[in-house]
Amino acid sequence: MTIRTILVDDEPLAIQGLELRLQPYEDVEIIDKCMNGREAIRAIKTHKPDLVFLDIQMPGFDGFSVVQGLMEVEPPLFVFVTAYSDHAIRAFEAQAMDYLMKPVEESRLADTLDRVRQRLAEKRGAVEVDRLMEVLAEVAPDAVDTMAGDAGGDQHAANRFEKLINIKDRGQIFRVDVDTIERIDAAGDYMCIYTGDNTLILRETMKDLEKRLDPRRFQRVHRSTIVNLDLVKQVKPHTNGECFLVLDSGAQVKVSRSYRDVVARFVH
Repeated sequence: MTIRTILVDDEPLAIQGLELRLQPYEDVEIIDKCMNGREAIRAIKTHKPDLVFLDIQMPGFDGFSVVQGLMEVEPPLFVFVTAYSDHAIRAFEAQAMDYLMKPVEESRLADTLDRVRQRLAEKRGAVEVDRLMEVLAEVAPDAVDTMAGDAGGDQHAANRFEKLINIKDRGQIFRVDVDTIERIDAAGDYMCIYTGDNTLILRETMKDLEKRLDPRRFQRVHRSTIVNLDLVKQVKPHTNGECFLVLDSGAQVKVSRSYRDVVARFVH
């Protein structure tokens, strides 16, 4: 697996230094180097790299502006590199894979690349499975049904989804076990994550968060609400074909009519 990488920094010496530190890693291929944010956005859209090492402090478009400028495309993995530690929390809020301080330590770089490899392997594995299922659905739909009902296939699918989610909230980083998530409510570009005894704020869209959660357990029951079906203990009918789900914590979540049939497949 080759990690196609772009380096972005307005200081040539910083780019050279990072390039030297990456040389021992045979699976890292540096496909471009950019001196400012505008160059970086163009290069990322053109080359579609796997990974970008991105300086935060740059004239004009800084590192955060680069991330914002890529909202309409599928972004690569970002590792922020900077001389200022006070940007750490904001970097994680921007969903960065990691945050490296200049000068970059070799041990920290090695740890970061290990995490990148793991994330890319999970991502590519999911893409290959989805591609295979699409082909099978066209040429052998019966095989797709068989695979969907196979327990081993279910376990493989479950492994595609995240078990832990990092949430940056109130100046701290929380590692949340997805099994403890009871429900998720959307509030604009933010998600309110409820774990029964705690509420955390995650800056991410509902659409992106859904991709990270196992749909057999986490289902949208309203335009702005996702529920962990394993933590539903009661279904209460309501008027106009709607209903309420009563969760383990006692919280009640309204299920709109358009999502009622989806929930019915999982809740008995």
